[in-house]
Amino acid sequence: MLWFDGGLTEGPVPFDLGDRGLTLGDGVFDTALARHGRILFEAAHVDRLATATATLGFPVAPERIAEAMRDLAEAAGRVHPLAAIRTTVTRGSGPRGLGPPAAPRPVLWASAAPVGDALAFAPLTLHPTEIRRNETSPAASLKTLGYLDAVLAAGAARAAGFDEALFRNTRGHVACAGTANLFAVVDATLVTPPLSDGVLPGILRGEVLSGCASRLGLPVAERSVGLEALLRADAVFVTNSLRGLAPVTAIGETAFASADHPVVAALIADLRDAFAP
Repeated sequence: MLWFDGGLTEGPVPFDLGDRGLTLGDGVFDTALARHGRILFEAAHVDRLATATATLGFPVAPERIAEAMRDLAEAAGRVHPLAAIRTTVTRGSGPRGLGPPAAPRPVLWASAAPVGDALAFAPLTLHPTEIRRNETSPAASLKTLGYLDAVLAAGAARAAGFDEALFRNTRGHVACAGTANLFAVVDATLVTPPLSDGVLPGILRGEVLSGCASRLGLPVAERSVGLEALLRADAVFVTNSLRGLAPVTAIGETAFASADHPVVAALIADLRDAFAP
């Protein structure tokens, strides 16, 4: 199921083979969870995607993004209780070369896919990758279409028997999982890498920091963490919009009882209300 050019369609849809999203990865995207036709944390998803397009110089109105997300979520909700709503915006077509068009005409579309109920809050394992997250790149803070590093790292992680890749940045600090933000519990404090370490400002990351932690009275620290320090944490978990909060049971050969940690259990209980119908 698709939303394209102002309305819902079953596809296929026409697509310009000169679109810069296709030829140069010149675009951004967002993935949100729709539950019974309603986008969870909708305002945050819309704002992040609209801000990204404005930052890159091809602004799309938040109202247009919201329309695509809502129309698709409502239609998908009539078929699937849970659906992943991916909304993509490219700069559109342009002249040959790297230089962007003087007057970009952004292309916006969205797609829906069913999500299994078992995905939310399910534990996972992480495989440290030698591919490094480039914290010096402006793109590190945006969900751009250039995801090849994550694709390759995910394939290597699966081949090694793990669920997700764990990225460090060029300075050796832990940054994130392949598709999720990273948290550690150290002496009852929530520790997460700062955005300056090449971290995407995830929607659930923000909810944990500004919502859950505040409601539960948990201290929070955004600070750089090395891999060895992470392996000594009391518990580790990752967050993203489809998984919610996923306890980490292993990083490489180091095992964690994260799901049984009282801080992680309290956070999951708090977030479940947001994921409820």
